[in-house]
Amino acid sequence: MVRAVFLDALGTLVELEPPWLSLRDRVPAEISDERLEGALRTEMAYYRDHAHEGRDEASLADLRERCAAIVSEKLGIEVTADELVDAIRFDAYPDALPALHELREGGLRLVCVSNWDCSLPAVLQRCGLGELLDGAVSSAATGARKPDPAIFRRALELVECGPDEAVHVGDTPEEDVEGARAAGIRALLIDRSGNGGDISSLREISEHLSDG
Repeated sequence: MVRAVFLDALGTLVELEPPWLSLRDRVPAEISDERLEGALRTEMAYYRDHAHEGRDEASLADLRERCAAIVSEKLGIEVTADELVDAIRFDAYPDALPALHELREGGLRLVCVSNWDCSLPAVLQRCGLGELLDGAVSSAATGARKPDPAIFRRALELVECGPDEAVHVGDTPEEDVEGARAAGIRALLIDRSGNGGDISSLREISEHLSDG
């Protein structure tokens, strides 16, 4: 019997507004849109690999300074950490709130499990999802990043249930599906394009909870 549902953050519960659009007005016109986007994508790739290093306020500030330095170097102008953070904005997917409400009404415990820095709970709160979750487990808080099963074990401890009593939902085959399975947890791959995966909307989760 499923007692808990774990959900990834980026690409599953929340989406990132393209930061190059938000930063466009702060960058000289002679810097092309392509160059600006390329700089931000390089920074994003670096952040993904180092998010777990933002364990507390001080280490998160250091991580953000490093990310801003990457953008500054690529663009040849100074972009401060504050300017970069202001340009990074997240929104909940339209299906997130209805799905979480439905799952909670079914008596399920809900935990976000994500490769993220220590700001994860605050981000989820700003997106309007915090009150519907029983907790958020980040790679920064656990010292382990998906697909390491240790991050999923922390989530199991949080809701006090066994791996056979949980289902994890995420958008990446390696980090989410393989990671969850390594911890003995059944996984559902979400692909909103409808071209693959187990589900195309978070509203479909409940249909799979009684599956073997």
